[in-house]
Amino acid sequence: MVCVGLGFHITLMALLSCRIKLHRGKSLRRALLDGGVLGRILLQQSPSPAAKYHPTTATEPLANYMDVSYVGTISIGTPPQEFTVIFDTGSANLWVPSVYCSSRACTNHRRFDPARSSTYRGTTTSVATWYGTGSMVGVLGYDTVTVGNIQVQNQVFGLSQAEPGSFLAHAPFDGFLGLAFPNISSSGATPIFDNMMSQGLVSQDLFSIYLTPNKRNGSFVLFGGIDDTYFTGNLSWIPLTHRDVARGGGPWHQGGHLAIVDSGTSLLAGPTRSVGRAVPSLQYLVSCSFIRLLPDIVFVIAGTQFPLPPQAYILQVSTDGFEGYTLPTATSELWILGDIFLRHYYSVFDRANGMVGLAPAV
Repeated sequence: MVCVGLGFHITLMALLSCRIKLHRGKSLRRALLDGGVLGRILLQQSPSPAAKYHPTTATEPLANYMDVSYVGTISIGTPPQEFTVIFDTGSANLWVPSVYCSSRACTNHRRFDPARSSTYRGTTTSVATWYGTGSMVGVLGYDTVTVGNIQVQNQVFGLSQAEPGSFLAHAPFDGFLGLAFPNISSSGATPIFDNMMSQGLVSQDLFSIYLTPNKRNGSFVLFGGIDDTYFTGNLSWIPLTHRDVARGGGPWHQGGHLAIVDSGTSLLAGPTRSVGRAVPSLQYLVSCSFIRLLPDIVFVIAGTQFPLPPQAYILQVSTDGFEGYTLPTATSELWILGDIFLRHYYSVFDRANGMVGLAPAV
């Protein structure tokens, strides 16, 4: 039995010695007061007891697939055709496999058939998206999309015509539902949460995410609300500095490093010059008996410490190890805080105020 370090493309010793400063300056409270937004945030965080059950909030249950992927079910068309998707704060496009696609990844999954939907409207606009471990090319269409109990009319989505490579062929999901900002959406497609907001389908222009550890059930995305029974203490609110590379949440950068919170990434990733030399496909092993001796990794974001215990970044397995990968980002200074981070922190993505809220998850 061996244990492997999760998510960094670095040597273990470099990882253990890493403490980064993501934000410096005046206190968050002072910054919010100066910006005139503290009052609005306090109002949002003081709803009536029934507010989280408001009919314009929707809970989308997520299945925990081996602590690697969290997937939920949506439907597209009339009558509805169901698909399992990743709810991804690291991308902005909604897409599913289609009957136009003959790639192995498509034939292994459910495929949308426009001919079976009376509300489908096609286009000739092409779309292509790339991920760290897969890609798709296809065409855009419009139809009714249902997420939880929210029905979004005339939602644009991608119908894949090709999904190259082997990763998506073995994925436990059919497609992606991007939750990031529209300015990173391929082909100018409006993300589904932006349509929820513009169509008045959510009580607040925010959504929150809770991910369970240890393969447990109970994970969810809550559209339009915050459930304070899933975290302890108060939310730490972090203003975003950019929205072009911000994706769903982040980055934060003031005298430190850029960082994003990405529900579509299983691991943690950081710039090589900060945490050591990256060697793709290298396995990092550590004796399981050493776990209790390892330190927390502490991320300092907007002046607040967010520690991760060694149990979060070390995984006990019976195989030979864990494979790293090269981070395909536009900047080498970008940190990605993936599901390893989100399992420890309830996260709120406040689109109205351009902020992310984090609090220790229960």
